[in-house]
Amino acid sequence: MFLSCITQINFIPAKMKTTLFLSFLTLLNLDIYSSSNFEKREQPNIILILVDDLGKEWISCYGAEDIKTPNIDKLADNGVLFNNVYAMPQCTPTRLALLTGQYPYRNGWINHWDVPRWGGGAHFDETQNPSFISKIKETGYKTCIAGKWQIDDFRVEPDALTKIGFDSYCMWTGYETGIPESAERYQNPYIYSNGFSKTYSNQFGSDIFTKHITSFITENNESPFFVYFPMVLTHPPFVNTPDETSDTKIGKHKAMVRYTDKIVGQLINTLEALNIREETIIIFTTDNGTSRGIKGNYKNEFINGGKTQTTENGICIPFIISWTGRIKNNLLSNALIDFTDILPTCLDIAGGNPKPKMTFLDKSYVIDGISFKDVLTKNRTSSKRSWILSMGGQNNARLTENGVENMYAFRDRVLRNERYKLYVNTAGLPEKFFDLEQDPFENQNLINNLNSKERKRNFELLLKPVKTFPKKDNDPVYLNNKPQDWDVKITAKSQVWKSKK
Repeated sequence: MFLSCITQINFIPAKMKTTLFLSFLTLLNLDIYSSSNFEKREQPNIILILVDDLGKEWISCYGAEDIKTPNIDKLADNGVLFNNVYAMPQCTPTRLALLTGQYPYRNGWINHWDVPRWGGGAHFDETQNPSFISKIKETGYKTCIAGKWQIDDFRVEPDALTKIGFDSYCMWTGYETGIPESAERYQNPYIYSNGFSKTYSNQFGSDIFTKHITSFITENNESPFFVYFPMVLTHPPFVNTPDETSDTKIGKHKAMVRYTDKIVGQLINTLEALNIREETIIIFTTDNGTSRGIKGNYKNEFINGGKTQTTENGICIPFIISWTGRIKNNLLSNALIDFTDILPTCLDIAGGNPKPKMTFLDKSYVIDGISFKDVLTKNRTSSKRSWILSMGGQNNARLTENGVENMYAFRDRVLRNERYKLYVNTAGLPEKFFDLEQDPFENQNLINNLNSKERKRNFELLLKPVKTFPKKDNDPVYLNNKPQDWDVKITAKSQVWKSKK
């Protein structure tokens, strides 16, 4: 009756109605955050933060000794810190796995391909690849992206982001060949927004992206929103930030990490100021490990950055989910998750219905990702997965007469469960096997030492899905864009020419 009265008073703003209703529930001493009430709540806002090139050894709540990240730690204090989450080892494969919910061997984007720099007709083709952004938008969400994209050339496709499903965007263009100023993403950044690109003199790129997002949140906080924030931080070049200066590479890297943490704090403060923190789920993660050559003290071990490698420091990345008042606080989870699971989970939370096969633009696609919503909302200790996978990375692709083709017909990959990890080579054969519980830094290969029933059983369990993979990986799936003057030259006639090496 009370709610009915409130909703019928049309001149009361929606947010005030919500506040009055919550106050009424408090007076009745009702637990509005209990699991029995969860499904009755409105669609939550979702913010997905993807930091560029940052491993666990640089997040203090994971055990970093050389730095403090209090705002990121605050997310973990008010949510779940995950231990066993796999990204791909480099930029492009990770971002395409996230967007499509597919493994690289399926969507073909196994290697890094810098579209604005190399072109060659390649691009993220939403007509040939699934994009969960469009599905989330269909559930009624306003959508926003700011930061780094790099899988389309905005000169060629100025509407690339809106076609995928973003209502609002503010993006570093990526280094566009022939436009030197486009190389800048930090000081004096070159940014694409509202249909055109320009240099923002005497400004810091990350501040512009953050301001765009906070403005979007402020303007759209009355309806559910989905924000994807693929940061440009902490990717090289290593630079000074507006808060700190240093003469060393490691000093600049630390400053960039601290600035990343500051931005996380700014986003939290924006949500709290708008009184929507408890209506918003924040996912914090990174696309791969830290750049090679940057060493961090992690749990009293000096760890070199693992970017481009399928060792744990390259692919087992920070992953924190905070949902104040909705999920239990300060939890550690060993649930198995990989990057194909993120957007199916977001879609599930948004009220969609992710399935193993889904239709996008009237085409049916296999989706490898599995929602882990129950891990959050029902306090499940494990996901629906028995293994996770990572593969790809590096620049092992070439432009051929048939388009961008991968160097290897079958790219090496790794699979793991909560304890064991299996490496599979380019012939599809097991190559290395590690007990990560006893050997977290992968020093002792057990491939020739399966002398216990437990080891042998886990080895066979991880090898079993490998036998179900296609014998040949797909090449990147897209319809060619028109040739451009800046396209790289064709360097091989076909994949076969390269894969024999």
